Amino acid sequence: MKAAIYETFQGPITIQNVKDPTPKKHGVIISVKATGMCRSDWHGWMGHDRDIELPNVPGHEFSGIVASVGKNVKHFKIGDRVTSPFVCGCGSCGQCLSGNHQVCDHQSQPGFTHWGSFAEYVALDHADINLVKLPEEINFITAALLGCRFITSFRAVVEQGKVSGGQYVAIHGCGGVGLSAIMIAHALGAQVIAIDINDETLDLAKKLGAIATINATQNPDIVEQVKTLTNGGAHVSIDALGSSITCFNSIANLRKRGKHIQVGLMTGNHQHAKVPMDKVLANELEIIGSHGMQAYRYTEMLEMIKNGKLHPEKLIEKTISLNESTIALPNMNKFDHKGVWVIDSF
Repeated sequence: MKAAIYETFQGPITIQNVKDPTPKKHGVIISVKATGMCRSDWHGWMGHDRDIELPNVPGHEFSGIVASVGKNVKHFKIGDRVTSPFVCGCGSCGQCLSGNHQVCDHQSQPGFTHWGSFAEYVALDHADINLVKLPEEINFITAALLGCRFITSFRAVVEQGKVSGGQYVAIHGCGGVGLSAIMIAHALGAQVIAIDINDETLDLAKKLGAIATINATQNPDIVEQVKTLTNGGAHVSIDALGSSITCFNSIANLRKRGKHIQVGLMTGNHQHAKVPMDKVLANELEIIGSHGMQAYRYTEMLEMIKNGKLHPEKLIEKTISLNESTIALPNMNKFDHKGVWVIDSF
């Protein structure tokens, strides 16, 4: 199969012909039809996740068709249209047995624990608990958006944030995660404030439902601006970027008893961000992490997409080829595009 491979962190990405994967007894091999290009892939290429074994094939949000099946797989067959969350559970640890596969003690993640979906085929372990059958109404390109950014935002907004109609929700960072969160919160009736550094991205945020936007490069006090726009602070605030600044602002701009949801990855010098703990105590704020979503929880989200309440396809800026990904992925941190890029040609 053809695959995009890097052999050193921050090194060149090349297209190589490598051996096709084979399924484990409990796993499947998926013929990849589309795969999203995510900032997490960039973090992996940068070397922020040192558990990655080199050489590596990136890619962790994908859709495709089951091409081969391990002998112990019961619920999926060759030809099924499928997708998967980026965190795959083992099915047997304490977290999985409690239904929390998204924080599995022995989790696997394509593109990180093993070769990912920037390839013609990708392997997935423990298929019966990690695969999701795609409704015919959802095409492969749209489905490729779901496995990381969209499901993470969905769980952050719906399950962790418990956002409801009329609440003010602040979204810090309008990449794929942030734009997804804006769409989902708006669909639930929330009043969304979008914060970013790119005016074109903020224009898209408005089209997706934000009632107001803030360009962080033009406003010296983001916290006070949010409090003004929300009549005292956000009920729920999400750091969708993952930086010490956006994390601090997201907590500080909450109203009393508000919730901060940390979704953006905190890597490098941002791992131990400064927190306004005095405000957390005095105002009884909640700080909550959100890390993906379980495969069995996809049903509500898929129904909202099928019924036209959510339109993840609106997040797509462009589709590219596997060859083009070798240039595009290393340049993801330049923030020079809005929306999501999807690889759909291999």
